[in-house]
Amino acid sequence: MSETAETAAVLASASVQRVQAALAERGAHGRIIVLDGAARTAAEAAAGLGCEVGAIVKSLVFAAEGNPVMALVAGDRQCDVAALGRALGLNAPPGRADAALVRRATGFAIGGVAPLGHVEALPVVIDDSLQRFPLLHAAAGHPHAVFPLSYSELVAWTGGKPAAISAA
Repeated sequence: MSETAETAAVLASASVQRVQAALAERGAHGRIIVLDGAARTAAEAAAGLGCEVGAIVKSLVFAAEGNPVMALVAGDRQCDVAALGRALGLNAPPGRADAALVRRATGFAIGGVAPLGHVEALPVVIDDSLQRFPLLHAAAGHPHAVFPLSYSELVAWTGGKPAAISAA
């Protein structure tokens, strides 16, 4: 959370700028936080922010019948892929997407995948257990960048479908 040349470089990266533009389109200006340490995992992000792991939104990309889909899951939960498949109306649970599919569909590398600002429109399902927290944080396109938002903002800004898709 320092104001250094490294912070400026993170904020100037194309991926972070894409998230910043998506946030601005939704009326949320200046929300990106640059952490001193990496936030590639929910635990790292929570430690850097001083919040509960569950308040971190994990942006997970899966392959469903060959197409990318996104699950937004609480940091302290695992995605139940069978429940995700049911929420999407699929005949079978989706599988984990490889790094190439994640990059192609979202424009982000694993470890910095944001829940919005994707290069492709993706079906999004939101873990309804995220409602437990008044304030959430999600990746902002870089392993050192996050942004705060509420559960209602997450739903509105992503157009995602809330569902019970996680297991503790």
